[in-house]
Amino acid sequence: MAKKKKDKEAKKARAEQKMKKSQAKAESKDKKRAKKLGDEDDEDMDIEEVLANFKKEQEQFEKISVESVERLTKRVNPCMIANPSASSNKKELLFFGGEYTNPSTSTTTFYNDLYTFTPDNNQWKRFTSQNSPMPRSSAAMAAHSSGIALLHGGEFSSPKQNTFYHYSDSWVLDCNTKEWSKIDSKVGPSARSGHRITVWKNFFILHGGFRDLGTSTTYLGDCWLFDITTYKWKQVEFPPNHPLPDARSGHSLIPTADGAILWGGYCKIKANKKGYQKGKILSDCWYLKMKSDISGIRWERRKKQGFQPSARVGCSMAYHKNRGILFGGVYDYEETEESLESEFFNDLFSYQVESNRWYSLSIKSRKHNANNAVKKSGKTSKEQEKELKDLLDSILQKANLLDKTDDDEDEEEISNALAKADIEDEEGDEESAIEHTILTQLPHPRFNATTAVVDDSLFIYGGIWEQGDKDFMVDSLYSIDLNKIDGVTMYWEDMKDINKAKELGIQDSDEEDDDEDDDEEDDDDEEEGDDDDDEEEEEEEEEEEIEEELEYPDPRPWLPHPKAFESLRDFYVREGPAFLEWAISNNRDARGKHLKKHSFDLCQDRWWERRDQLRIEEDKLEELGAVGGVVERDTSKSSKRR
Repeated sequence: MAKKKKDKEAKKARAEQKMKKSQAKAESKDKKRAKKLGDEDDEDMDIEEVLANFKKEQEQFEKISVESVERLTKRVNPCMIANPSASSNKKELLFFGGEYTNPSTSTTTFYNDLYTFTPDNNQWKRFTSQNSPMPRSSAAMAAHSSGIALLHGGEFSSPKQNTFYHYSDSWVLDCNTKEWSKIDSKVGPSARSGHRITVWKNFFILHGGFRDLGTSTTYLGDCWLFDITTYKWKQVEFPPNHPLPDARSGHSLIPTADGAILWGGYCKIKANKKGYQKGKILSDCWYLKMKSDISGIRWERRKKQGFQPSARVGCSMAYHKNRGILFGGVYDYEETEESLESEFFNDLFSYQVESNRWYSLSIKSRKHNANNAVKKSGKTSKEQEKELKDLLDSILQKANLLDKTDDDEDEEEISNALAKADIEDEEGDEESAIEHTILTQLPHPRFNATTAVVDDSLFIYGGIWEQGDKDFMVDSLYSIDLNKIDGVTMYWEDMKDINKAKELGIQDSDEEDDDEDDDEEDDDDEEEGDDDDDEEEEEEEEEEEIEEELEYPDPRPWLPHPKAFESLRDFYVREGPAFLEWAISNNRDARGKHLKKHSFDLCQDRWWERRDQLRIEEDKLEELGAVGGVVERDTSKSSKRR
């Protein structure tokens, strides 16, 4: 009995001793915490002071530093998007991340700084914050009209690239304040890079990518949605046996009214039993048909028809007015474990979503003295707009749809768009306040260039060109006016290393080929004479086929058609009533100024829909010298003919 009592007392003593140790440990932790907050002596700190210190630390963490810089530092594979929250009078590009390999040390640096570029005044700014995503390249990023952008994934490596890492985190950027917010979600896309993101209504759509596992590379074909109303990820599940695109990375993904278009990409497949993987270039096209109920989302494969770009990778389409604009790329002819032969491209294409057709775009010569606009009547823009407004109001009045209580938001948006069209039309070929070199041909061939459209200009940044086993970064920035396509504005371009490599490569190949050429010249001359006529005939036939393909079929012939050299503003002034009638018949629930906005949007879509075809007609008229004869007559004034 005494022994039992003794054991209880010993157990109680041990418990008390343990409690004392825990209290001492807790006190020690409290002292350390108090020391961090800057007040070690005050054991009972005021709670308001504690909260104030926490707030101060958080503000320091979230503080954004801004500095004006000359331009973006050298890098490849950054994210580049148009700022969706920029005002109608301010164009702005956003750049994030990327990597740069120093050619002298072969060490790679990854970045996590954010840059903005305003083309109108050539102004660059650099934004840094402790609350930014970790440094990375080859991430996916897209902007939403609500003013936010979503960033996901990307890759990082050690300076000598001995170890490799993929990110799986997601971040939202406020494009106005430039503040980052990390998305805390247990469910989301896995770690990857080379994937693509686009938008549809309140969703960001993510597809594909790859993950390097060291011994092999895994390519992904999953599809995810990020809901901006809940800030949650959801994976799209498709029914069994439903046709799906192959897993891929480096593809194109552009938005449409009904979903998204996927084109091309790259993946690797097993080439032999040893596990060697061989690259496969994809050139298929798929339409992701979206639904608000995500269980109803489906893929539809699109048939190839008409002209197609040659097979290539390292090109990504930028979205513009219901079409995709594609630049550059590379095609690998032979890929073995020892060697790789490639062809690099610098051509420009447009992909029309509605007609599912591709067209080649070329830079046309600038004609400074040509009158590239319709001659207008003697009325001012304001007088024409007032007449149009009165006419549209009378149509709405007859249909009993005129609503005097409407606010002026839609009306103001139309006026701003028309004013902007007037400014662009008046600028014509005038030189801007900041002079830039205008190239008359497309930029140097490359792959993995970063592209984005701001307003109606395509911007092309950087890229890579290879010779042998060596990569050369193309440090450059250009823009192309997609309305005129009459030149390439060059902001800067550094081609020294590439030109030097070309010279050395040409010299080496000339020396190697001299002997072979001498032996084969005689035989070739005899054979060439017989084949010349056949080749010329084949080339002529090909040219005729291409010319036929360059004609753009009209997907909606029932809508009014713009005239050659007619600006968007003049087209709307001329055909506004017809588009309003269409808006009324297709928007039964809308009234008043909202219907006017619908009609203007339809007119603007139609003008861009036929822009490429009109450019062909305008070129023909310019060649005939008939530009000056295009006149718009003022029918309100009668004149006697003598």
